[in-house]
Amino acid sequence: MTHFELAVIGAGSGNTVPGQRWKGRDVVLFDDGEWFGGTCLNHGCIPTKMFVRVADIVHEAQQHGLGLLGSAPKADWGAVQSRVFDRTNAISLSGEAWRDRTTRLVRETSALVDDHTIVTASGETFTADKVVIAAGSRTRSLDCEHDPRDVLTSDSVMRVDQLPSSLVIIGSGAVAAEFAHIFDGFGTQVTVAARRGRMLRREDELVSQRFTELAEQRYRLLKDVSPVSIERADGGLRTTFDDGTVVESDAVLNATGRIPNTDRVGAGIFDTHDDGRLVTDDALRVQRDGKPVEHVYALGDVTSGFGLKHVANHQARVIEARLAGEDARDTLSPVPAATFAGPEVASFGMRSQDAPDDAVVVTRDYGSTAYGWALEDSSSFLRLVVSSAGELLGAHIIGPHASMLLQPLVQAASVGARIQGLARGQYWPHPALTEVIENALLEAEDLLQGEG
Repeated sequence: MTHFELAVIGAGSGNTVPGQRWKGRDVVLFDDGEWFGGTCLNHGCIPTKMFVRVADIVHEAQQHGLGLLGSAPKADWGAVQSRVFDRTNAISLSGEAWRDRTTRLVRETSALVDDHTIVTASGETFTADKVVIAAGSRTRSLDCEHDPRDVLTSDSVMRVDQLPSSLVIIGSGAVAAEFAHIFDGFGTQVTVAARRGRMLRREDELVSQRFTELAEQRYRLLKDVSPVSIERADGGLRTTFDDGTVVESDAVLNATGRIPNTDRVGAGIFDTHDDGRLVTDDALRVQRDGKPVEHVYALGDVTSGFGLKHVANHQARVIEARLAGEDARDTLSPVPAATFAGPEVASFGMRSQDAPDDAVVVTRDYGSTAYGWALEDSSSFLRLVVSSAGELLGAHIIGPHASMLLQPLVQAASVGARIQGLARGQYWPHPALTEVIENALLEAEDLLQGEG
């Protein structure tokens, strides 16, 4: 048995917890990922957005009405793969080497057997005064007949040697939307199978409807279906759905969502939500029987429920501060989210369908601004949900640069700013796309004044 002052399970955002304050102290970090550094670096946020950027350019070049001549560019799968993974692999390898020099690094599956004892798959036992659980999440298993080796996940799909000529994507959330955009942009024949009638159903209803309409113009979308079986046939794969539809493809991607890795790092020791996430308080201490367990913390997908890297990073900072004796709390709000698909979607807060009767809902098209004219945009919009007192309850955007347009609204909501005077209290560069925010704020203010 080996004892440490701090043990961290998971090398994604958890890898940032033992920072400079822990230099020279007894720290052990456990990680069993194929590539060191967590999902975001190796299989998620970063590599996907590097692929998305290429798909964006191809898709934009295919748009009509701008007066452009010539054929659209064609993406080179192998060249883009090299560009992406030459960079992320180098970061992963250097990060692993640095961590191995500065702490004890254990590269195998490891689980808690009690509050402060961790046992590895090979049987080695470690104890620690303080424990941080940052074990992340994994792809949810498909509930149908199939050989898991035949089905790709977000962990593997970007690293396939050959670009599939056809791909079935099972799922309709953010992961499905992003990979549909990527592979369609690279020239793959894409079929998306949605369990319900719309894609991105967690978004504002109008955003979800618009995204679904646009998706149907780009690739085949099967609605209200679930897979029954996936089997090898004629050198490819044959997917059969519960409505009788059969689709043959080179590859199948499981994009049905993720589940927390709680069961892999210590099932039954701490309180969990119905979906398996660890219950934590605002100090990010895990709970047992409704009470916080001192010196045992959790962060990221294993507890938050958001599945967002920026949430995990913030939680890591909170825990780092608490380990240093500071009274830090996980109280930041609102939480923004972005889907980097075609088109891009970004949002935070209350959806229009959930708004109280006295709330004001404002929708402004990109096309109502001069920059929208430059884009020849007829489908993108911004939607605000504002309380009767002028509080910004939610913002929802679908269209180019949605993730960046969202940020000034996040900033206003995070400091509790009312919308009254917000538009006229600052300059808005003309003719920048941010004028769609300005116009929406002015309209919401006018509506509130009219109601008053």
